[in-house]
Amino acid sequence: MSDSTSLPAVPNAATASNPPLIIGIVAGEVSGDSLGADFMRQMNALRGDIVWVGVGGDKMRAEGLHSIFPLERLAVMGLVEVLSQLPDLLQARRELLEAFAKEKIDWFVGVDAPDFNLRVAKKLKPKGVFCVQYVSPSIWAWRESRIHGIMAATHLVLCLFPFELPVYERYGHPAVCVGHPLLHTLDKALIETPMMKQRSALVWHHDGLQQYFTQRFEVVSHLICVMPGSRRSEITAILPPMLEGIQKLLILDPELCFIIPTVDQNHQYIVQDIVDSYPEAMQQAIVVVYDASQPNFSQQAMAAADLILLASGTATLEAMLLERPMVVMYQLNNLTYQIAKRLVKVPYVALPNILAQDMIVPELIQEDANGANISRTIKQQLQSRAYEEQLRALIATKTTLEQQSNHSPADSVIEAWYLHEHAQRRSMYQ
Repeated sequence: MSDSTSLPAVPNAATASNPPLIIGIVAGEVSGDSLGADFMRQMNALRGDIVWVGVGGDKMRAEGLHSIFPLERLAVMGLVEVLSQLPDLLQARRELLEAFAKEKIDWFVGVDAPDFNLRVAKKLKPKGVFCVQYVSPSIWAWRESRIHGIMAATHLVLCLFPFELPVYERYGHPAVCVGHPLLHTLDKALIETPMMKQRSALVWHHDGLQQYFTQRFEVVSHLICVMPGSRRSEITAILPPMLEGIQKLLILDPELCFIIPTVDQNHQYIVQDIVDSYPEAMQQAIVVVYDASQPNFSQQAMAAADLILLASGTATLEAMLLERPMVVMYQLNNLTYQIAKRLVKVPYVALPNILAQDMIVPELIQEDANGANISRTIKQQLQSRAYEEQLRALIATKTTLEQQSNHSPADSVIEAWYLHEHAQRRSMYQ
């Protein structure tokens, strides 16, 4: 019998001879809930008899997940917080493994949260469960030795970026680049609609923005979107130097306007309190906005801006996909930074630069992230030649990323499962 004909079939419905496919799946935070739900949606479209059991949020439950306990139980960040919650995390792992054994799961898919999920997978793989890690740990950047633990725990790793693959190739472990979900979920109208038209729509659909631009007397040289991060600790560390840079920019160009979109109303209050500690003239140049009715409001603000000043993180990928030039900055606790500098192998922090393997967007890190440098760098990037050069580089990098991220997560897992099952069958007859 040939290799191709010996692959196992994937039935569309459960029968006595073809029982349902039982998949254990665990997401450890809200972003993982979105990824997990997308994967479940793809799988449910391929066959209608899947039984889903594990841990997830509202989106995964909407796709049919029976959640053993709330996702929030695993959403612990920070070394001190993890240590304090360690007994409950260990108990949660025991409960999961007991539930998976009772349900006799066929697959296990760990969505991000590698510290938790890989430990679960390491227990399941020797028992014959097909194990997948969706979102690779950052072994491409630091602690490559973790690859051995990943290989022991998984049959396949689904990576979000192509630069993550070489380390898996070096060790001969199956990995596929399925692309970041933003490649598929970002509203294409934000890219295709002219910037000024988007800006008009953004303003006239929001009372706070109408009032702001009316006070600015309709004279705007450039609109800059400012994004200091989504965590309170990031905002309190990064926003002050951003505001110092803005203060210097307004001396050079009083007609600059700045919009700071926030992820929720609580963050709006935090940001506004910091802005209000600066002189009134500066406060009048900045509008802090949150819009609960628009889930992608931050993306709308980014798309309507000439340039984005932002903290390093996923937002830099959003800016690149929206084809918006940017200036990236970040600050860490000095001890943390000194340790990270010695451990991390890559020369860049911004995703567009890592993807391009070149400094296509300016990075201001640690002591370089000060008001004078921010002001100078933004002024340079608003010059037409520098602006167009960065824009061309961003579009080229985006195009390459799209070309290299053309694998469906569900199809990739099914294909890897086929190959695994076929290898198992062949080994039985050797």
